[in-house]
Amino acid sequence: MTETFPRQQARTRGFTLGEPRSFQVSPDGGTVLFLRSHGGADPVNCLWALDVASGTEQLIADPAKFGPARAEDDPVEKARRERVRERGGGIVGFATDSNCTVAAFSLAGALYVVSVGDPAGQPRLLATAGPAHDPRPDPTGKRVAYVCDGALVVTDLSDGEGADRVIADPAGAENVSFGLAEFIAAEEMDRTRGYWWAPDGSALLVARVDESPVQVWYISDPANPERPARPVRYPQAGTSNAEVTLWLATVSGELTAVQWDNVALPYLVTASWEQGDAAGPLVVVQSRDQRDMRILQVDRQTGASTLIRRDTDRCWVDIVTGVPARTADGRIAWTADAGPAKRLYVATAEQHADGSAEPVTPDTMTIRRVLGVDGDAVLFTASADDPTQIGVWQADGSGVRLVSPPGGAHSATRSGGTTVLSSRTLAGTGLTVTVLREDGSRAAVIGSAAERPNLPAPRPDLYRGGAKRLPTAILLPSWHQPGSARLPVLCDPYGGPHGQRVVSALDAYLTPQWFAEQGFAVVVADGRGMPGRGPEWDRTVFGDLASPAVEDQVEALQAAAERCADLDLSRVAIRGWSFGGYLSALAVLRRPDVFHAGIAGAPVTDQALYDTHYTERYLGRPNEDPAPYERSSVLADAAKLTRPLMIIHGLADDNVVVAHSLRLSSALLAAGRPHRVLPLSGITHMPTQEEVAENLLLLQVDFLRSALGITVPADRQ
Repeated sequence: MTETFPRQQARTRGFTLGEPRSFQVSPDGGTVLFLRSHGGADPVNCLWALDVASGTEQLIADPAKFGPARAEDDPVEKARRERVRERGGGIVGFATDSNCTVAAFSLAGALYVVSVGDPAGQPRLLATAGPAHDPRPDPTGKRVAYVCDGALVVTDLSDGEGADRVIADPAGAENVSFGLAEFIAAEEMDRTRGYWWAPDGSALLVARVDESPVQVWYISDPANPERPARPVRYPQAGTSNAEVTLWLATVSGELTAVQWDNVALPYLVTASWEQGDAAGPLVVVQSRDQRDMRILQVDRQTGASTLIRRDTDRCWVDIVTGVPARTADGRIAWTADAGPAKRLYVATAEQHADGSAEPVTPDTMTIRRVLGVDGDAVLFTASADDPTQIGVWQADGSGVRLVSPPGGAHSATRSGGTTVLSSRTLAGTGLTVTVLREDGSRAAVIGSAAERPNLPAPRPDLYRGGAKRLPTAILLPSWHQPGSARLPVLCDPYGGPHGQRVVSALDAYLTPQWFAEQGFAVVVADGRGMPGRGPEWDRTVFGDLASPAVEDQVEALQAAAERCADLDLSRVAIRGWSFGGYLSALAVLRRPDVFHAGIAGAPVTDQALYDTHYTERYLGRPNEDPAPYERSSVLADAAKLTRPLMIIHGLADDNVVVAHSLRLSSALLAAGRPHRVLPLSGITHMPTQEEVAENLLLLQVDFLRSALGITVPADRQ
């Protein structure tokens, strides 16, 4: 019997197992390091090296051969994986020295280093006092730093056994750690690290995080009442954040405080300490209301900081991953809003400071992410005319040029003139990884061991619908003949900021196509606030996360019905997870005339229960102005429910805690409104357990058929 798509998708972790990932190119461009498991059902990632000249791959470290030294159920590692939505196992991250000769990684809390250039080399286990987190060799390859029990430790690799030296120690202070990213940074700022090596390896920039001011919430496991509740420091909107400070630490353990006004600018966004930063690192800080962001140059001797650039906005200043970065000639790459687009600036510190820096990208292109700097070339992703297409571009002295093929959704990394291009397109499913020479010719292909889905290839009809030209995709069953019958409709959005669903890549439509095969016309639409259309579009959700989201789904649905006559608007359901779950609940509560059933997975029903950095960006602080929170809450609408609603939530979720769904259910019960609740015992915000992930899809289809009165023909049962 052919395996069903839900089972296959669950077993392969969304077809990600076996895909190559985490690419790093040596500075001479000759070697590409990456992670990949041995097969599409194998969750254990190994470290590989590709020789660019010959195209041959070498297995550097395979956990199956040396195995973890110990199995640690470590809460720090579990939290880190949850923040980055890590679905794999084995080696899930690694770091190298500047020449890519030494790689370090942790496995089940054990610390390993391996010589990249030695064909006979084996990973070497280093003794640690406890579980090791985020190991990183210094740029010279002589030492490796890691975090253990909240302290930053450096080991000298010249000693055969390693010689530990504690560089920064909380000294028994509760809720204090050095070298780790706090919840807000990892969840919302895309900063997953808390320390940075100096280019010469003689010092480090280290973040000290004190979580004492953050309130304690308790995540319990009702299915196992003998287990105590797990305390979690959760920075709820309007409450205190962790206190984050920065310190310069020499390898001998001397600490110097970095000085800036961290009362006015409490958020540490990121830091960068690269070749060319001889005076000291660059640090980016942000105000609590996120309307003020600054680049600071830190003096490595005194810790004093100097303002390089300040950006302000009436709503918020966006964090863009990858900046600041320095080019070989010392210029600083940065992004800022200018006119209708987010644009790239590459200028000297003086030009950034005096406001004379000019953008190097046109106002028809919106920057998504800066991928890195190679010499004086800056590599970045951007969307030009079409927000569904994410291209890789390069800016250098000769101008701006497209590196990736037209169309699709691409990313890349580059060093030494060698570019590793990762591509997903509408031509087929799966990830394609191509290694390009400096002249753009193909040097090699890094193969994928991922499985292909047991599913008819998605055939999304992509277009811009309605007066707002909303990016939309319509997916119909492969067996459907146009005009033969009208199909019930399933809207399948995310709908919130940073959650783009409509992209020019078939992989984005695997689950929607499966729902289509069950007899639905599936409509996926991105509304206001979605990235890729410029700053003004992003800020249309400021002060109200609810109304624009619902209005745009209604507009997209109506436009889809005009485009495809086979959509039956008398039978419309909506489903989603996280913000999409919130939007689904809003839709059936506020527009029951349009949406006749809803599935709300892990919904943020009360924005005041979500975290500070995300929610306050859009709605401000609830203790200062509660009105935006009231406008954006689902709870006040509970008495309006007249349509079938299923609520799904993982009881172990520490991102969108289950209190969101329980409070909505309580409000519905108090109003006498029937509904369904599906609690997932032991499941976090990211359901990866195979049986749970499979049955979640099957149960949703059963609910939708029942709610919309759909009878399945015998030949498709």
